[in-house]
Amino acid sequence: MSAVSLLGVKITNNPAKFTDPYLFEITFECSESLEKDLEWKLIYVGSATSSEYDQELDSLLVGPIPIGINKFMFEAEPPNVSKIPASDIIGVTVILLTCSYDDREFVRVGYYQNTHYLSEDLQNDPPSKPVIEQLERNILDAKPRVTRFAIKWDSQDSAPAEYPPDQPEVDLQDDDGANYGAEEKDMQEALEKELAEEEAKAQTATVGEDKAMANTDEPEEDAASEAGSEDLDEESSEDDEDEEEGEEAEAEGEDVDMADGDAKPAETTATNGHNQEVMAH
Repeated sequence: MSAVSLLGVKITNNPAKFTDPYLFEITFECSESLEKDLEWKLIYVGSATSSEYDQELDSLLVGPIPIGINKFMFEAEPPNVSKIPASDIIGVTVILLTCSYDDREFVRVGYYQNTHYLSEDLQNDPPSKPVIEQLERNILDAKPRVTRFAIKWDSQDSAPAEYPPDQPEVDLQDDDGANYGAEEKDMQEALEKELAEEEAKAQTATVGEDKAMANTDEPEEDAASEAGSEDLDEESSEDDEDEEEGEEAEAEGEDVDMADGDAKPAETTATNGHNQEVMAH
């Protein structure tokens, strides 16, 4: 049984500019007293083809750890662009949040990260040299991949049956450098497929809206406009007739009551409503 259980990770600034720091709110539970600190790290996978481009963005020691539920903020610097191949800056990659006790990693959380331009013009015609200031990162924090490892804690009761396990066949295997990043490639392909499906759904919704607008009954609008014009013409004719009768009455010496003609239109007051935003914390 693990002495420390990860309960939740919340990325508080997502999406964000590529140059912004990463902010993680981490919640975990400790079930026994620990003699040493927990070490948290954030790793940026710079390329799916080689670990040479992996960057440890930051590390943090947390301790002493009280028994119970604990929460803290972990801030990590953005990656160094000069250490990332130019062809791998834009697109999908992976970031890894890890935690170790006494140099023994017991939990790892992997996230997809998609880096793209904010400007639509740059998206359609990206420059050969990436414009870092115009890049935005978007982490799919709703679908993390969590891996847990059994390690030896301070108490022997929590230690695995065999630590470390014997693996004599490992030394006989060839170097897996050529296969490095195979898992990251699978993750990247899955994310690209998911993004393509979301884009297709958005385009389908747009086409449906256009069809709905095209099917609008325009003749009814024209008929309403014509009816309005007829009403205005009739009112003008009635006003002309009233004016002629008034002139005839004045010529005959009859008194004409002009009180109604001098009356001013009633003034209307528009009241603007204000929306109050309620922030939930």
